[in-house]
Amino acid sequence: MARALMANLADAISVRSRKGGAGDPRQMKTELLSGLTVALALVPEAVAFAFVAGVDPLVGLYAAFIVGLITAIFGGRPGMISGATGALAVVMVSLVAEHGVEYLFATVVLMGLIQIVVGILRWGKFMRLVPHPVMLGFVNGLAIVIFLAQLSQFQVPGSAEITGHGMAGGDWLPPQALGLMLGLVGVTMLIIWLLPRVTNIVPAPLAGIGVTAALVLGLGLDTPLVGDLASIEGGLPPFHIPMVPFTLETLQIILPYAVILAAIGLIESLLTLNLVGEITGEKGGASKECLAQGAANTVTGFFGGMGGCAMIGQSMINVKSGGRTRLSGISAALFLLAFILVAAPVIELVPLAALVGVMFMVVIGTFAWNSLKILFRVPLVDAFVIVLVTGVTVAFDLATAVVVGVIVSALAYSWQNATRIFARTHTTPEGAKVYSVQGPLFFGSAEGFVELFDPAQDPSLVIVDFAGSRVADQSALTAIETVASKYQDAGKTLELRHLSKDCHRLLRRAGQLVTEDEDDPEYGVAVDYGVRTGMVGGGH
Repeated sequence: MARALMANLADAISVRSRKGGAGDPRQMKTELLSGLTVALALVPEAVAFAFVAGVDPLVGLYAAFIVGLITAIFGGRPGMISGATGALAVVMVSLVAEHGVEYLFATVVLMGLIQIVVGILRWGKFMRLVPHPVMLGFVNGLAIVIFLAQLSQFQVPGSAEITGHGMAGGDWLPPQALGLMLGLVGVTMLIIWLLPRVTNIVPAPLAGIGVTAALVLGLGLDTPLVGDLASIEGGLPPFHIPMVPFTLETLQIILPYAVILAAIGLIESLLTLNLVGEITGEKGGASKECLAQGAANTVTGFFGGMGGCAMIGQSMINVKSGGRTRLSGISAALFLLAFILVAAPVIELVPLAALVGVMFMVVIGTFAWNSLKILFRVPLVDAFVIVLVTGVTVAFDLATAVVVGVIVSALAYSWQNATRIFARTHTTPEGAKVYSVQGPLFFGSAEGFVELFDPAQDPSLVIVDFAGSRVADQSALTAIETVASKYQDAGKTLELRHLSKDCHRLLRRAGQLVTEDEDDPEYGVAVDYGVRTGMVGGGH
């Protein structure tokens, strides 16, 4: 662990510039300024999500610091930012309301341990099964969620119930205050858009925040500030063992929440990892990210934090600001801690409009605008999945959306392959009828496979050639058994060719005539051997 820590810290310090030079001061400055920009954007997010979960703002800020620091050092993708998120907060709120904050800390510890187990078992690799349409729906839905979360800043504080996506049914600010807020947001967005066309001395989002803050303070404009949300002043996060009974009843309370939180946290983190990887051109790191997220949440639970996961909005701010190494994430966490310890009075003067402007630019940069064009070019099922995942992400949560998208994509793929099975037939000079099966034989196509044959009208010898097919699972073997039984009942002989050795062994147990050829394919069959042996043997 110590060796890994030193290696990652060395990687953070030895920043590589875009031109390839190690330790380039200009790139190091960019990394530090990117971290400062992210830290400023983290403050209102962490405070808001703490309110969502029903806990003190410092609980959210401590989580943002600890989770952000540990994942920046050990995570699977340099440049990613983690912290307290709304997706987790909306799950926590009922636990806190019913059992109190101590049970939340215990849940976060267990959540982290579950994520560590997932990392050790390397289950993160299954994220590669997420289809591209699901990824498009994910980024679009998340962009909309980030946009909706900012609307609470345009509403009168305390006028509505806070949800994971922002204020629900709140009262808007008075027209004059609302107009001023919108104007300042527009100024911030304009600076972020124009500055990169002039210079890259400082990250555009940081410049936007600085200029807007200077306008507000210099002109004495009356607009909501960070300090209007809550005070962010505090001390170092104290070590704290969750004060809950160590009983089976406690485990029964926290385990369901911990499993849900671990799943949501890992899904959001791994999808963000893939998204950042597409921008930075890096691959891999899924298992490492699972371990880092798990370690971060386990530690956070013992230091009074609400837990967290990767934050796509802040990750996009960091990457778009030039952050490419671990230094940017580490500096963001340390800047946030500095805000809490010594700079709270200054940070509380930052206008919320500036931070909202930054997040609106993140929304514009995150939304996959090209997906609107390809909706009418891709297959109908893929277009449906994009829209479905986007809608479910907005209406429910990310984890549900991804699961729904993967299930729908898998069902669509299975149906498409189920309709592809067919057979070409011909008769040999000896009078045998040959069925050359084409297409995959699996649970979806098993019924169609059985319907290809006509035992009553076929000659006494029938040959089924699987050279153009592949037997995939137990349902496929059962379908072959069914066809064999029909020919046996009709007093005819069925010969099976070009099956894998796995199929040879399994079907011989049922007494089928399977011929072996030198060009037989090599592949396994996904079956439960114990169950299938009984089924096959029982058929004859």
